[in-house]
Amino acid sequence: MSAEGIGARAVRVEDRRLLLGAGRFVGDLAPAGALSCAFVRSPHAHARIRAVDASRAAGATGVVAVLTGAEMAADGVGPMRCLWPIRNADGTPMAEPPRYALARERVRHVGEPVALVVAETPAAAADAAELVEADYEPLDPVTDARAALATDAPALHEDASGNVCFRFARGDAAAVAEAFARARHVTRVELVNNRLIGCAIEPRALVALPEADGRSLTLYAATQVPHHIRRLVAEELGMPEGALRVVAPDVGGGFGYKGKHYPEETALAWAALRLRRPLKWVAGRTESFAADNQGRDHATTAELALDADGSFLALRVATVANVGAYVSTFGAAIPSAIYSSLLAGVYRTPAIRVEVTGVFTNTLPTDAYRGAGRPEACYVLERLADRAARELGMDRAELRRRNLVPADAMPYATPLGPTYDSGDFPQLLETALARADYAGFEARRARARKAGRLRGIGIACFVESSGVAPSRLAGAMGARAGFFESAEVRVDSAGGVQAFLGTHNHGQGHETTLAQILATRLGVPLAQVRIVEGDTGAVPYGTGTFGSRTIAVGGSALWRAADKIVSKGRRLAAHLLEAAEADVTFADGAFAVAGTDRRLAFLEVARAANYAHDLPAGMEPGLDASASYDPSSFAFSNGAHVCELEIDPESGAIALVGYWAVDDVGTVINPMVVEGQVHGGLAQGIGQALLERCAYDAESGQLLSGSFLDYAIPRADELPAFATETDQRHPCTHNPLGAKGCGESGAIGAPAAVASAALDALAPLGVDDIELPITPERVWRALGGA
Repeated sequence: MSAEGIGARAVRVEDRRLLLGAGRFVGDLAPAGALSCAFVRSPHAHARIRAVDASRAAGATGVVAVLTGAEMAADGVGPMRCLWPIRNADGTPMAEPPRYALARERVRHVGEPVALVVAETPAAAADAAELVEADYEPLDPVTDARAALATDAPALHEDASGNVCFRFARGDAAAVAEAFARARHVTRVELVNNRLIGCAIEPRALVALPEADGRSLTLYAATQVPHHIRRLVAEELGMPEGALRVVAPDVGGGFGYKGKHYPEETALAWAALRLRRPLKWVAGRTESFAADNQGRDHATTAELALDADGSFLALRVATVANVGAYVSTFGAAIPSAIYSSLLAGVYRTPAIRVEVTGVFTNTLPTDAYRGAGRPEACYVLERLADRAARELGMDRAELRRRNLVPADAMPYATPLGPTYDSGDFPQLLETALARADYAGFEARRARARKAGRLRGIGIACFVESSGVAPSRLAGAMGARAGFFESAEVRVDSAGGVQAFLGTHNHGQGHETTLAQILATRLGVPLAQVRIVEGDTGAVPYGTGTFGSRTIAVGGSALWRAADKIVSKGRRLAAHLLEAAEADVTFADGAFAVAGTDRRLAFLEVARAANYAHDLPAGMEPGLDASASYDPSSFAFSNGAHVCELEIDPESGAIALVGYWAVDDVGTVINPMVVEGQVHGGLAQGIGQALLERCAYDAESGQLLSGSFLDYAIPRADELPAFATETDQRHPCTHNPLGAKGCGESGAIGAPAAVASAALDALAPLGVDDIELPITPERVWRALGGA
């Protein structure tokens, strides 16, 4: 391992620029002559739009235009479509009612954009937005997915009977029924996976710059997926993709919800072309609460069948998933195709049946939020395992040991379709238990009891489908996009390397980790490598960063491109060294003739390629190469987490006293970056478990958690010192780096581990269930009712 290559704890090269305030975010852009935009948003969760009177706003000082859905319809702007529609269990298409960037005729959630005000200054735009008079006919809302399925529930869409978006099913129902019939014990849980709000440090922002030809445009966006945004906005505006350039500069966090298409992107692009003026919009924090996609929101009934020895026989899961008012980009696929595929988890369960009903409600659309279907699946399985162990009088770790997929069973085909290629689930559990001193816990519990506190320890094991995703598989399940990644590498005459990728860096450290891959493969210093991402003008094809895919997929494309450069360099070196190409090796940044001292440094070969003074016959000048990589399968990261906590029985307050995470993320490119990713995921997962809950008023549909006064996220002083480590003994077998994803593991394991610990602490007092988040009030009430 080199000091800067794969495996090195290289300091993140982007941090100095960002910490010194030299980052370049969309909000920092100030194009000459740019106008400011403000959106008029619906104050109602459900209403008909009788009329929109913009006359007062249009006449206000500094206002250039007020645009509504009527003008958008007159210009032929099409509806927003999702990128991954799915099919119902009977093979019919799901319901995808039209959604427009500016509402037409009806609004279906608080915050839905109704009009766009364009003015000379942000203040003028905001003031004029207050003058737009929309006449609404309020309709009854419904915000709970289960309530929306009732026969007398308000109907949101004409083409979504019973408010159902889809009815998805996976697994062998007959085999499950047979296994349940012969089971000696059945454990049942009813769970709610709480709705979450993304809280990235930078709100969403856009700058739209029309070109002089009036037909093309550059859109700067705080997004994780520039290529997806280009494709979808161009589709809605009826323009060629080549006429739209999307650039995502520095982005202050994404967490999945910035990786989806939003109405504001289409509205600004359309308005900029219509007005032939540059436009800028930066969301306020309050606006973000009412306008950004949300996550999770499942209600699940799950049953686990076991034999007399505690072996799992079958699993039956029925989930009602709240998709919100409309189908977002991946809003249908995450609670169906993605969530269901992980419900085998790390366990040998021979028969599984999953049924998911996606339901429309008068709430913001749900879509990816860190983990995206995997935390929901982990929570179901681990809550079942804990309850089954208690009902059977068995240690929770022992029940898991009896049912984990062993390492010698790899590759392991689950009954739901995915095949895990590598991993040692039992070893990860044993390592985590040892690090947490699980064997000595009862002594610590006794000491806490004497001090008047309740102490609990919790376990969570999981597997996740990182490296999203095989295009072939996604296409077979209805996706309207490929999920390959592309990379281009250019080497200049001084040996400097530039790499262009379709991924995007919004906090993950790509400028460092991707450069480390090239430093390893090409033998060049890290300082000579420059990474370029987030620009569809520089990278023609790409997918973006989400689903823990950048290293496993983008990094693999980069490695392939570097391989091509080495191959071309070897041929040129052989020519210059007057040797057979088969005799030339490449290692440590130099081409050498085997068995001799004749060698050329990578820099010398790069210079020769770019000067083109003496090239082999038929070789083109330059040392550039491009490659794409489409994974043959997901990369199955996995882990085992242990949480220990104490509860004050008088107040219900919870204090985390320890958290141990052992993760298999395959080959680790940079241990420090991986630790940061795991720590961040743990903070968000703990936030879901203990603090965060997006709430709507059932009667009015109003968002009750519309600011940080009502929506709590973890602070540093509320978190313990995490003890994390990785196990690299089982790399991914089907990508050239052996890499698996690391960005979401903390958010997957933490909710289940924390809930497990809390319920373990409360079990002696008769409390066996608390809905997430496990707040002090809920603990106090549960203790009062126990």
